[in-house]
Amino acid sequence: MDCNHYSFSWLAVTNGTDLVTLLQFPFMQRAIAGAVLMGLLGGLLGSFVTLRELSFFSHAVGHAALVGVALGVLLQLNPTVMLLPFTLVFGLVVLYLIDQTDLASDSILSIVLSGALAIGVLLTSLLPGYRGNLMGVLFGDVLAINVTDLILTLLVLIGSSIFLLSTLRQQILLTLNPDVAQVQGIPVQLYRYAFVVLLSLAVAVAIKAVGVLLVNAFLVIPASTAKLLNHQFAHFLATSVILGAVSSIAGMIISGLFNFASGPSIVLFQFLLFLVVFTWVNAVSTFSKRMR
Repeated sequence: MDCNHYSFSWLAVTNGTDLVTLLQFPFMQRAIAGAVLMGLLGGLLGSFVTLRELSFFSHAVGHAALVGVALGVLLQLNPTVMLLPFTLVFGLVVLYLIDQTDLASDSILSIVLSGALAIGVLLTSLLPGYRGNLMGVLFGDVLAINVTDLILTLLVLIGSSIFLLSTLRQQILLTLNPDVAQVQGIPVQLYRYAFVVLLSLAVAVAIKAVGVLLVNAFLVIPASTAKLLNHQFAHFLATSVILGAVSSIAGMIISGLFNFASGPSIVLFQFLLFLVVFTWVNAVSTFSKRMR
């Protein structure tokens, strides 16, 4: 019996004792550690993604990752290792195309997204023996995370934290008003491309956990939920990071309690949390207006 089948058979827990027992397994410990790291990374980068309206960009990079996975299998390379350089190059090429044309950015993104997705589907059609693993590629399997994945995610998280937090004032100004940032001597283009590098790498390391179709949720939903709750950037950033980590843990618990797939369980919790916060914020706002 393989490890993945064995791990899934243990996910149907019925009480606290079973859950504690489950947490003693190394694969579950790695899964939770990986989910938390990706939640932190998604919350951190997602704050800037939502404010800079780059959610479609990360969506395009995520879907294009299917090409990287297929190329890795065709070249008999580790798909995870292949994803890192592929998503990095793809993200930079897309940003370059946006900068070099007069077309709207969403048009460019739609073009490259469609093209990359078509190539990815065609390449996977050449891999009949790999089709059974496509569900894992599309929706992820956080239980399959290994030590290498944890190290890569941690390195991307550390690199992102150092870059963004050490230049936070410049990043905020660049986010709110790029023209003013340019006038004040901030290297706008350098910062833009550096952020795209980090974003592309974050997408690459998260693919294994949540899959091609759901990776954008890790970046967008916690940050969007935090934006509903905060108007000050520092609080917004902190809340986004906390929500990213907490939702990852909660999603893993839901996965264990109900024997659901781990990646979708995390995203489902993020979505439900967003709906609760949205409803609460709207109710408070309506009540305040009526009291005036």
